[in-house]
Amino acid sequence: MTATTDKLIVALDVPNVLEGLELTKTLGDSVSFYKIGLGMLTGGGLALANELKQEHGKRIFLDMKFFDIGATVEAAVRGVAQFDLDFLTVHGDPHVVRAAREGAGGSDMKILAVTILTSLDRGDLDASCIKAGDLTDLVQERAGIALSNGADGVIASPQEAALIRALPEAEGKLIVTPGVRPVGADLGDQKRVMTPAQAIAGGADHVVVGRPIWQASNPRKAALAIQSELASPQAKAPNS
Repeated sequence: MTATTDKLIVALDVPNVLEGLELTKTLGDSVSFYKIGLGMLTGGGLALANELKQEHGKRIFLDMKFFDIGATVEAAVRGVAQFDLDFLTVHGDPHVVRAAREGAGGSDMKILAVTILTSLDRGDLDASCIKAGDLTDLVQERAGIALSNGADGVIASPQEAALIRALPEAEGKLIVTPGVRPVGADLGDQKRVMTPAQAIAGGADHVVVGRPIWQASNPRKAALAIQSELASPQAKAPNS
């Protein structure tokens, strides 16, 4: 069997805890790291995160994308930090990142800042009154700001991973890339995509994959295929 690596994070974007647990049982030891997001929150997502972490030894990425006034973000992050989870996302605005850093305190939970969602393109930014400029440049700028304000890493499209990795502020920091699709997979609502190997080679530390695994006829086989790709020479980052 292909060796499991925590470079692969599987998104449990299913409706509830029961389906989430069933999927993790199906995947078994082929996956060691899971992402639980807002879509699962009202279906028992936090309870599932705790069960997978405490009872099954899995690593957990809680993808909440917190955004609010500083005091509220700090309180929310402090509450999450007590559960000994691994990653938590917040929006990359400086006041949000600083508040999240305070809330995390001395815990081991990593604060990851969202730059620009991988489902968005320049037209979407225009519709939201986001300042003019090349999308890639804006992602790089937001990443640098977030990292300099205390983020442990950033969430970014794999297309921007190499540019972010080159930033002085990115030294020793994490880059986690959604918008990853194996060759031939349906893009769904993602607009800025690469294959898992391309993302890692470009500077990402972890890739997030959801639908191409849990919608597959054989999810375990799909996960193992991605693990094999991540272990291939094509996924070797430059100078590593």
